[in-house]
Amino acid sequence: MFNVKTLNNISDKGLSLLTENYELNNESKTEDAILLRSFKMHDYEMPETLLAVGRCGAGVNNIPLDKCAEKGIVAFNSPGANANAVKELVILGMLISSRKVYRGIKWCNSLGENAAKEVEKGKKNYAGGEILGKTLVVVGLGAIGALVSNAALALGMKVVGYDPFLSPAAALRLDPRVNFEADLDKALVQADFVTIHVPLMDATRGLLNKDKFAIMKEGVRVLNFARGGLVDEDDVVEAVKAGTVGRYVTDFPSEKVLNVDNIIAIPHLGASTPEAEENCAIMATNEIMDYLENGNIINSVNYPAVDMGVKTSKNRIAINHNAEFDITAIKNIHMNSMTTKARGEYAYTLIDTDEDVNADAIKSMAGVIRVRVL
Repeated sequence: MFNVKTLNNISDKGLSLLTENYELNNESKTEDAILLRSFKMHDYEMPETLLAVGRCGAGVNNIPLDKCAEKGIVAFNSPGANANAVKELVILGMLISSRKVYRGIKWCNSLGENAAKEVEKGKKNYAGGEILGKTLVVVGLGAIGALVSNAALALGMKVVGYDPFLSPAAALRLDPRVNFEADLDKALVQADFVTIHVPLMDATRGLLNKDKFAIMKEGVRVLNFARGGLVDEDDVVEAVKAGTVGRYVTDFPSEKVLNVDNIIAIPHLGASTPEAEENCAIMATNEIMDYLENGNIINSVNYPAVDMGVKTSKNRIAINHNAEFDITAIKNIHMNSMTTKARGEYAYTLIDTDEDVNADAIKSMAGVIRVRVL
């Protein structure tokens, strides 16, 4: 019996997948797995029993990934499950950055008895441009970036994509009309609109900053529905006030960007749809179940992907270990099959065997973090 704890409200569509082999118990101090959304785990006391953390969403800033890896806890996310919801909000962001709809609505609500007359007299103050024929630069062409690119093309825009780590699978999702630039600056100089869809890490923090704004067209619209730290807030506020950036639309409001003319702050609604929450919960639940039952790792953010399918042998040995551990040190076991992969400092090995296994003997080996016999 596996004990599962939820640290946020998780869609019933996901939790309903848990079989009779699972107990959902939020009072437990010895959970095997955790499902969460935005709960900040950095100060969470993780028990020795914890094997997996499933993030119902893509971003994992709220999970201490290194600490989990050191303890042999595999952290999963659900990439692409909320991509359509975010894509739709990005399209909305483009439209409201181009047309002054949000200001116009606020003005309309302030009108009194002669509203119909006042609307006709004052509507010119809220006019805006069309997106047809404009150039959208998409920084990051993963699940969300690809959907945004294809949708923008369908709306008659020109799309320039930048992603130095574009995988073949991701490329296949893209409309062939997307133009690629290998240099970010060469992409940005073409932009009427820029939308960013990359993970937040040291290398991407402040990726869009005063130097980048300086080379863009005057009045460019910048959209951030990925992570707040990707855009330098001090620089973007300065650029908006100077008119270098015509509008900044962010799904990550902070005190720096609130109540600034031509900055539109949205309260982190990118994945806030029932459909996205259901899709993320289903994906994350399936991932932790497959890991607990079969040892497979799919969509982990701190351990390598290893998938040997459903366990059919008598035993499957799952070993979390340091990357330098020599797997050939495990002797005297007839292996039906084995897969071992590394990711940075950490590695993971699955071994199928029909023999009995001494897990304690493997666990005592230098470099081994955790051993499970399934």
